[in-house]
Amino acid sequence: MNFLAHLYLSFDNEEIAVGNFIADTVKGRKYTEFPKGIQNGILIHREIDRYTDSHEIVKAGKRRLSEYRHYSSVIIDIFYDHFLAKNWHQYSKEPLDKFTKRNYQLIYDQIDVIPEKAKHILSYMEPGDWLYNYQFMEGIEFALNGMSRRSSYTNNMDMAIKDLKRDYKLLEKEFRVFFIEVMDHIHNFTDQLVNK
Repeated sequence: MNFLAHLYLSFDNEEIAVGNFIADTVKGRKYTEFPKGIQNGILIHREIDRYTDSHEIVKAGKRRLSEYRHYSSVIIDIFYDHFLAKNWHQYSKEPLDKFTKRNYQLIYDQIDVIPEKAKHILSYMEPGDWLYNYQFMEGIEFALNGMSRRSSYTNNMDMAIKDLKRDYKLLEKEFRVFFIEVMDHIHNFTDQLVNK
């Protein structure tokens, strides 16, 4: 799951959303240095990633992208954000543009506590409105090109748009099944984490 899905799977809890957003920039036990709600968001993000990486549907998608090696996980995450954004009305009553603006703002409201690396990502994400533009093929192509450029290693991620176009119907079908399951799992995980 990429940025949009992680924010969506925060289920409108602002502190969890901030933690979910910054989690990849917080290593090991450093999450304990944040307020409890943000800690929960980081732990939820990690559980989303664990569940996603172990899911058979996601594994099948990654096998079809094996030419990209370990970058196949990143590519699938971006593809799934595309299908979430494209079909947003099926998952939320709040329009996508309002959701994205609200989430950019709540992250800015916590700017003093978020890591520098997360601030750097936000400095590109919000002006380019990545979250909203994931619904368009051009937005996905832009995201893949950016990921490819920022990587230290040769990866050809910028070529993965051809894979999205080739397997579009299959990927969308797989996403729909998987997303129902991850939503259910993370609802339960969040309830147990917050109420323990």
